Formats: sequence, C-alpha cells, structure tokens
Amino acid sequence: MSGLRLVVVGDPVDHSLSPVMHTAALASVGLEGTYEKLAVDAAGLGEVASEMRSGRWDGVNITMPHKRLAAELSDRLAALAYRAQSVNTWVPRHGAIEGHSTDIVGVRRVFERLPDGPIVVLGTGGAAAATVVAMEGRPMTVVARRPQAAVAMVERCGAAAGVVGWDGPVPAGVVVNCTPVGMAGEALEDRLLHSATGYFEMVYASGPTPAERAARERGIPVTGGLELLAAQAEVSFELWTGQAPPAGVMYRSVDKYLKGSHGGTES
Repeated sequence: MSGLRLVVVGDPVDHSLSPVMHTAALASVGLEGTYEKLAVDAAGLGEVASEMRSGRWDGVNITMPHKRLAAELSDRLAALAYRAQSVNTWVPRHGAIEGHSTDIVGVRRVFERLPDGPIVVLGTGGAAAATVVAMEGRPMTVVARRPQAAVAMVERCGAAAGVVGWDGPVPAGVVVNCTPVGMAGEALEDRLLHSATGYFEMVYASGPTPAERAARERGIPVTGGLELLAAQAEVSFELWTGQAPPAGVMYRSVDKYLKGSHGGTES
C-alpha cells in the first residue's frame, strides 16, 4: 500500500497533532502517504464524506464538534460507534464509509493506568459518550451543565449511569474531564476534584493543564490527553493500513513535538 491520503477534520483543527503522529507512524512501517488537516463546518463535513466515497481519502479522523454528525453521515457503524453514536474515524469500504470510535478503545487502554472503582464523567459530548461506553459495568456518574442532555446521552449509549447537574454534589471516583476546559489554560472548579480518586485529562496542551497539576499536588493518580491521543491514533492507523505502528512511536512523536511549544485538545 502506498500514497495514502489521510486527513483530520474539525472546527477548529489548527491545533491538531494527528499529522505529527501519523506521519511518524507511516515512516515507521515504510508506507508512503500524507496526513493533512482541514477545518470544516457541518456542510463541509458532508463534502468530505462525498469525497471519501469517491476515493479521494484513504482515511479520515474527525474531531470536535463533529463526532455526532460523523456518525450520522456514516454508511454503516462499527458496534461500539453505534452505541456511542460518536465517530472519530472513517474507513473506506468499497465506496462506502464505515464509522468507528477509536476513542472507546483508547479510553479502555488508558484506564488501565488508573484506579478501579467509580467514575465521574464531566461533559456530554462525543468524548463523554465514548467514556460511558468504554467503562460500562463500573459505577458511573455524569456531571453536566445540561442534565437533560446527559440523560439522553446515557440512554442513547445503553449504559447505566447517574446524572448530576454541574453545580450539584460530585461523588467520589476517577474524574474524567471530557470538556474543553483546560485547553486554553483554564482551571476546573476545585470542588470537581475534591473527592477524586484519580484524574483522566482528555485535553492536551504544551504542558500539564491546571487540573492535572492540582490533581498531582493532591497525590491523585493522573493520566493525560496525550496518552489517549496516541492510543486512539494507533487504532485508527491500523484500521486504515492493516499494520500496527511500533509501540510508543506515536506518543514519542507528539511528546517530542510539544517540547517545542504547541497545544490542543482531542484528535
């Protein structure tokens, strides 16, 4: 396989580190190809879908805010993506689009480094849905500014989870930040970490977010967005190429790049 054309789409997308990771992965397995980034609105995502069906793209990653729409535009959905109704990876299948949520597999891999026990999910977007599906079977609470949206998300995912309003009491557990808070250096409200037994930061930046630093100061086990970014990217790459990149090559590529400066969130 050679000359692959891969792309990440979203709004915004300038921050994306996916080109860094996938370019390193292509080189590591000896494949030729390019990985671009393209800012698109909802209509633009539909155009990318049409382009993929016509053969222009060999793989597409989708980042915020289009993961729900990407699920709707897919011709068929992998089982986990169907449950979450969230897609971050499109794979071409004989002129049709197959939608996957590699976020779900990535979340499961990253959670292996965090304590067992209850989980507290902050937010209701695609990353939150992926977490709810990935962590099915563990006690779970979703904390949301719009509780009705959280209830709808939980029902859509076919999972069991309680729902608490953003200003309500936050139970003890591993806190998973599935919101953009921290992307631009904002701090999470301290009370959201008050009963945390671990902290999973889905946002990534050029250094630890304020919430990551606060959690570490309390001695709470922490894992960051770069670990998830690399884990989900490995799954996408294998879906597109049929080859797994060498262990750690994607994470090392972004870690090295960020030691130079840039930041971001999600894919």
